[in-house]
Order: sequence, then structure tokens, then C-alpha cells
Amino acid sequence: MAIKRIKSIGEYLRLMNSSKPEHPLICVIDYSQSTFPEYTEECSFVFDFYSIILKRNMGYKFHYGQTTYDFDEGVMSFVAPGQVIRIENSHVENRKCNGYILLFHPDFLWEHSLHKNITQLDYFGYSVNEALFLSDKEEKSIIQIFKNIQQEYHSNIDRFSHDIIITQIELLLKYSDRFYHRQFLTRRKPSNQLLTKVEDYLNEYFANDDLLTEKGIPTVQQVAEAVFVSPNYLSTLLKSLIGKNTQTLIQEKLLEKAKQKLSTTQLTVSEIAYQLGFEHSQSFSKFFKGKLNQSPIKYRQSFN
Repeated sequence: MAIKRIKSIGEYLRLMNSSKPEHPLICVIDYSQSTFPEYTEECSFVFDFYSIILKRNMGYKFHYGQTTYDFDEGVMSFVAPGQVIRIENSHVENRKCNGYILLFHPDFLWEHSLHKNITQLDYFGYSVNEALFLSDKEEKSIIQIFKNIQQEYHSNIDRFSHDIIITQIELLLKYSDRFYHRQFLTRRKPSNQLLTKVEDYLNEYFANDDLLTEKGIPTVQQVAEAVFVSPNYLSTLLKSLIGKNTQTLIQEKLLEKAKQKLSTTQLTVSEIAYQLGFEHSQSFSKFFKGKLNQSPIKYRQSFN
């Protein structure tokens, strides 16, 4: 299946059978006032711009990362330039589409701190796990910001317009931060299931001495890929659930394994370091002492 690249906001609007954009670098679309194309088969797209989407009742399935969204409730998703989305028509007739989409090109943020800061936002990587589910009250707040942005560029553009729109985008992102944090706290069941998968993966990994020796200490990227989420998403979720990020959890498992070998085997410190995936025994000793404030040898002596 070919991937269609949408290079400009104007090209996207033509796809939506909409009029030319009033501003070439930013646009808000009200889906209730637009004609969404009918897809008879799956289509994949890549945008060269950011899109923040709030949709309901679209009559299609939206595949983004590892998850499928039906948009039968208030759902937000965040797509960064260069990410692939796949659309599948669910063939539901007589369904009224509604929602909003904010499109803005990276050039619109040029010479503003948001140009750099937006690339650090975790939820633009959340696509591989879950979108943002909104309450009715939260949805009203988000829609109002969409309307504020739309109203600003509909008005006569002056020297204040750009900064005002940037401020509204930043407010939208701040609200998204807040609502995602709330979602972490309220959607405990799927979050805890993911935590269990992480624990199971790490326990199995560290139980395999051959794997540790051959592959070395697992990385945050490896763990995230094993449970099908992005590294940033996983660390943020773990931090909200157990107060630790992925790297800390890996190091704790590594320390447990080291303590077990020091207390129950006759292996030398160098041999243990090698089995745990360290290239040099000095690195292992430094890691161990940094965690327990005593050397591996001192720790072993405490058992004799």
C-alpha cells in the first residue's frame, strides 16, 4: 500500500474539498462544516506539518502506531511531521462527523522557543499506545482554544497575531499535558497491565544469563519496543505509576541480579561483571557502589 505524502496545508485542504487556506502555515478545520473523503480501501498518509486532532463519529478507523481509534467519543491525537497514519473506512452511513483539527507547519514556530520545545513533548510519541480521551468539560476547553486560533487568523493579521496564535497553541499543549496526566491516574487498569508486561519482560531478561552476556544490559529503547510503546511514553507512565522511569527500573533489576550473584555464587567480581553485560569490571564496581555505597567485595564479605 503506497503512502501519500501531504506537503502543505493547502494540499490537505484540497483533499478535504475545502477552500484555500487563509494562512499558508496554520489552519483550523471544523469537521462539521467539511466534507470528509470517502475511503473505499485503506490509505496511508504522511504530513509535513503538525496536526492536533479532536474528532467524533467520523465513520472510519484511524490507525496510528500500534493502536486503532474509532473516534466514537471525544478523542485527541497528536501527529508530528513525518509520522504515518492509516485510515480505514468503517462504512457507517448517516453518521454526522464533527470535531476539529489544528494544522500548523514547523516554519510557523520558527524563531520561537516552541519550535524546539514541541519536539520534546512526550505525547507526540503516544501514538503507539493511546490517544487522549476527554471528558465533556475538557472537550469544551479544547474546542474553545481551536476557535480562538481560528478567529485570530480570520481577523486582520497584524504584528500581534503571530504571538497571540503561538500563545494559544502553547495553552492547548499545556491543557493536553494536564489531561494526559489525569488519564494516567484514572485509566489505571491498562496502565497497570503495561507495568506488568514491563516487569515480566525485565524479569525474564535478567533470568537469562546467556542473554545478558551476549546482548548486554537492556536499554530503555529495547524495553519500550518489547511492550509496543514509545520510550518517552513508557518512562512517563512508569513515573506516574511507581515514581520511577524506565532506566531506574532497569538499574534496580540489574542491582538485584548483581546482589544475587555476589551472595550465592563463588564467581569473581570480574566474572560477574562480564555475565551482567559490563565491558569492564571497574564499570560494574562503580555502578554497584553508586547504588549501595559499598563495593561488590564489601557486600560479599557481609555474607561471610
